[in-house]
Amino acid sequence: MAQEFLHSCLFFNANRLSRVITKMAEEEFAPTGLTPMYGYLIRLVNGAPGISQKELSEKLYIAPSTVTRFVDKLEGKKLVERKVQGKTVLIYPTDKGKQLEETIVRASRNLLLRYEAILGIEASGLLSRQIEDTSDKLERE
Repeated sequence: MAQEFLHSCLFFNANRLSRVITKMAEEEFAPTGLTPMYGYLIRLVNGAPGISQKELSEKLYIAPSTVTRFVDKLEGKKLVERKVQGKTVLIYPTDKGKQLEETIVRASRNLLLRYEAILGIEASGLLSRQIEDTSDKLERE
């Protein structure tokens, strides 16, 4: 069959998985009023007040310019604030951002429970580790 190549294509299957898990994550994070990536950024800031934009970029595996846009939006919603220290921009949670922590943690937990219910706990953990290891290897190339 002409489409058989799709079944063994990492690019195609990774994108397919991304679409499915993103839809699930967006559904679970809807009560927060944030996208999952904004939620994870706030969790990092809440967990490490004064984290630099550079550190956020590294921890979230996204470009510094993307972190800047995310922080701009979250700052506009009064969930985080920037403080400049020399050449470094540090990000702190606001009280409003801290108050969202429980809702964000619940959304993360619900997402985990949702896909673990479908895939199984062991398979979910194994798949996450394999994806992380694969990403690490491909990024080194």
